[in-house]
Amino acid sequence: SQAILELTEQGDEEQIRETCMTALKANFRPEFLNRIDEVIVFHPLGRHDIRKIVDLQIRHLEEQLAEHDYTLEVSDDAKTLLANEGYDPTYGARPLKRVIQSRLQNSLANAILSGEFPEGSTIVVGAQGGGFTFDRK
Repeated sequence: SQAILELTEQGDEEQIRETCMTALKANFRPEFLNRIDEVIVFHPLGRHDIRKIVDLQIRHLEEQLAEHDYTLEVSDDAKTLLANEGYDPTYGARPLKRVIQSRLQNSLANAILSGEFPEGSTIVVGAQGGGFTFDRK
């Protein structure tokens, strides 16, 4: 996978395909490879892709909170912080999901459960000093 990442940066699609086929031939028997109809090469997610996923995940969280009469506003700085902490070209969006859950959702849930934000509140999430801030609007 490291070779694919390096080749993707260079942008040589044919070289990526050849590297994948060489790796497959080195690890699988010809009888198995003959049963494969097509090999699809996926490109790693870039920072721009991760930022789009942050927006999608935040929108989903906003919908969940709206069901409980909360409004969520997340600053661009907070979204950028989430994207930076969750970016890993090797593992795709999986680390991002964990970062959103551990750094944003868990902290937000604790604040709501502690009574910091009563129902009907607008919660504003910002970023400061490498962490997140939660304020009521």
